[in-house]
Amino acid sequence: MGLDFMDDTAVDYENALVQAGFGKFHYLLLTISGMIYLNTAIGVTILSFVLPSATCDFHMSSVDKGWLSASPMLGMLIGSYFWGCLADTKGRKIVLIATLILDGICGLISSIAPVYIVFLILRFFNGFGVAGAMGIVFPYLGEFQPTKYREKILCWMELFWVVGIIALPAIAWLIIPANINLESGNFFFHSWNLFVAICAVPSLILGIWLLAFPESPKFLLEQGEPDEALEVLIKIFQQNTGRSRDEYPIKSLKEPNKLQVELITKFKPIRQLKLRRPKELKILLGEVWQQTKMLCKPPHLKNTAVTCAIQFCLTSSYYTLMVWFPELFSRFEYFEKEFPDRSASVCEVSAAMFGNETSTMDCNSQVDNEVFFHTLIIGLACIPTSFWLPLCVHRLGIKFFLVFSLLAAGTVTGGLYYVNNSLQNLILSCIFEALTSLSISTVYCVMVDLFPTNLRVMAAALSMTFGRGGALVGNLLFGFLIDLNCVVPIVLFAAMLFISGFCCLLLPSTGGQALD
Repeated sequence: MGLDFMDDTAVDYENALVQAGFGKFHYLLLTISGMIYLNTAIGVTILSFVLPSATCDFHMSSVDKGWLSASPMLGMLIGSYFWGCLADTKGRKIVLIATLILDGICGLISSIAPVYIVFLILRFFNGFGVAGAMGIVFPYLGEFQPTKYREKILCWMELFWVVGIIALPAIAWLIIPANINLESGNFFFHSWNLFVAICAVPSLILGIWLLAFPESPKFLLEQGEPDEALEVLIKIFQQNTGRSRDEYPIKSLKEPNKLQVELITKFKPIRQLKLRRPKELKILLGEVWQQTKMLCKPPHLKNTAVTCAIQFCLTSSYYTLMVWFPELFSRFEYFEKEFPDRSASVCEVSAAMFGNETSTMDCNSQVDNEVFFHTLIIGLACIPTSFWLPLCVHRLGIKFFLVFSLLAAGTVTGGLYYVNNSLQNLILSCIFEALTSLSISTVYCVMVDLFPTNLRVMAAALSMTFGRGGALVGNLLFGFLIDLNCVVPIVLFAAMLFISGFCCLLLPSTGGQALD
């Protein structure tokens, strides 16, 4: 089928998608997409248990822990835009598979890293891979959904994220306390190494499973491949209805308009590049630059700027505190055992127990069971909001959830300064996680509707690049300041969340229109 604008029998993509039905295929797609998002939740926060567990093996100070927690954020910072560019030119599915395989392989190798610097570098590449999976999975899932279901289906992804942050401490609790001590010369393999290895396996399984799913038909259509897009829709129809392919009523898809045809003519050769020669890579980078310029000028400039600002402020707070919460719980547990009759704030605990003179205190890599329990409670606290979002999103609007959750989370973050025992710290941590994880997922949902197909993943990637930059800065600042002046990061992260909430007011309403 060629680019024929005179085909009156052709049907537009939205109607063709509706005719394919909504059923088994969509539930399977939501399952694997949700599992990928669950896996990214584990990948992003896994270091929260590695930091206290690997302290002795790598002889880490608080600054070392700050660099280690920042290394995957640096990988995500670089990887976000790299994978986004590839996904908008080479395809969603193939790039998503590549990110999962990379994450799984690097995770397995990192589990046997013999020294701190090797482990740090491998976790950088884990972040590099996770960034791609996180940025692509929402557009990939969303492009299969009819307008009627799209926003609600995307909002259900939040539940998978919550399951991920519940599963992580549960897995850690089962494995890390085990007495595994294999050592030979410079090689060692302890229980936390096994924990890292086990958490890497799902990425490989999901990458292989994704081979059974099709490329996004919306992407194929926008790339000037309507026959391939129609074939995907026919298979969706068969899987949803159990009927034969001949019963699918759509025989051709409406071709893109003339402006889109110009883009197809321009980008289709890019998709066919094998990227084996420097010249081909130069061509790809040139086209990526052209698409980046499109995002940075009207009519997309405002949405690009606002989403980048939201991601920077939100992510800097969320990923920093989520990675450091188990460390803070460990400090409270240690402090309360040493001084059972004394109450203290987070800052006072850090100053008393982990100041410059005591930051290399007697090595003890055993994580108290209370730390696992508290982190598990934080994940469980997110369950109510994960159901609240998809069930009420059509009634309240996605912008309401963003503004409310971010402003409330900013208030809670500021309140961390006033806690004076581990219970109060746990309560505020639960509220913080429930609200900010809700915000993370809803931002990704909004991104699917804000930008056209040829720019959708790249726009998400650009905003994620700013977000990971914020997370990188946040983790480094927290590592340097937690033992010196922890008031500064608390105030800073609270302010970031407030700014992010106010930026959300500038977003247009979404969810009621077909994808461009």
